[in-house]
Amino acid sequence: MSEQIVPGWELVVGLEVHVELATRTKLFSGSPNRFGDDANVHIDPVTLGLPGALPVLNEHAVELAMRVGLALNCRIEPCTFHRKNYFYPDMPKAYQISQYDQPLNLDGFLDLPDGTRIGVERAHLEEDTGKSTHVGGDGRIHGSEGSLIDFNRAGVPLVEIVSRPDIRTVDQAKDYVNELRAILVAIEASDAKMEEGSMRVDANVSVRRPGEPLGTRCEIKNVNSVRSLGRAIEYEARRQVDLLEAGDRIRQETRHWNESDGRTHTLRVKEDADDYRYFLEPDLVPLVPDREWIERVRSAMPVLPAARRAALGAFLGVPADSAAVWTVVDRGQDAYVLASVDAGGVGERVLVYVQQAFAEAGPNPAVPADGLARLTVMERSGELTATQAKDVLAAMLETASADPAAIARSKGYEAMDTSAIAVAVDEAIAGEPAAWGKYCAGEEKAAGALVGRVMKATKGQADGKVVTALLQERRTANG
Repeated sequence: MSEQIVPGWELVVGLEVHVELATRTKLFSGSPNRFGDDANVHIDPVTLGLPGALPVLNEHAVELAMRVGLALNCRIEPCTFHRKNYFYPDMPKAYQISQYDQPLNLDGFLDLPDGTRIGVERAHLEEDTGKSTHVGGDGRIHGSEGSLIDFNRAGVPLVEIVSRPDIRTVDQAKDYVNELRAILVAIEASDAKMEEGSMRVDANVSVRRPGEPLGTRCEIKNVNSVRSLGRAIEYEARRQVDLLEAGDRIRQETRHWNESDGRTHTLRVKEDADDYRYFLEPDLVPLVPDREWIERVRSAMPVLPAARRAALGAFLGVPADSAAVWTVVDRGQDAYVLASVDAGGVGERVLVYVQQAFAEAGPNPAVPADGLARLTVMERSGELTATQAKDVLAAMLETASADPAAIARSKGYEAMDTSAIAVAVDEAIAGEPAAWGKYCAGEEKAAGALVGRVMKATKGQADGKVVTALLQERRTANG
């Protein structure tokens, strides 16, 4: 998508990404941090804000938040916690413990695959809220018959990652979220499952004439997929342009994205910081990570996805931003690909097979790397056709076998002699005169019927590349 969704107007987007951290317990209490259990089973006096209950900071949550900051090139700073005051039914104590003017992580950046650098203003720690379920109507509070509250999520540790308003296209917004998700999973800070709510995106959207000051923004809350994010931003930008071109003004507000009708709708008039009446949390002391602690966290950081994609692409001689490389690295299977190639595998075929057939295998597939390597060599040498190789690979995945040759023998796969394939090609030409005529006339698609006939006659044992080459040879000879 071009920078100008509507000609003459520039899109400006900043994203706030809320990420639940992969701790065993909540941020300020010992209740489990676990998704999917029965409602209201992971609660305690701190979660419910009962009188006399005091918060105790989760050290592991702090370390995971520091990992996030380091991965996003932030400075890790001494920080304080504040009470953010507002009352919603899913916040029983009527305030959220968050960070305000002294956050843990400051002033970082995230580089997109195309080289665009998006500034990260802050990545601060806070506790999550509970979850409201509105019964009846369309699932929103307006028109519902009643609401149910589940406090299991209340108090779960969050990092809120706030980008600067540097995003100028829908594609950049989607790439930012995809890259951020890959980083969070790689550093094991979060599972970042948008479908489960452990990663939620708010988009601040405004438009302006190029070169003008920033316009009034509207915030789109809790978008739960990358596809929806793109659609929501584009719709909201067009809505704002239509208003401005009609002579109206944009009202700063919070809006909800409705997937079913493809529109954003007013949720509430946007609050400012003063509305939250921030003040220092009196039950928590300032957090001051010392240099030794920070360096210990830094030394345990893994290689980040962008660097792994670059290394894999360079090793295989393919673009680092290709779909296959991205998929393999996202699954954590790049080390397995490298091991297979080191074992003598054909790099291109190893990458394709892992991308297409190893979706459920995880970072350490049961098929040994040298077994996949031998399979690709058998295919490249002509011992197996592409179809046969896929069949053998399926059996290897099912049995965790490292011996493709044994599986091929058990299936009766033997390389056909070229002279035998040539006989089958001649029989196909004789049996498909119409297709042969079209093929000789330059209609390449007509070769499909001829190749299909050869494959049927040879029970799939003929090498498709050899068949195609023989057809081309005969067409040339035919004049």
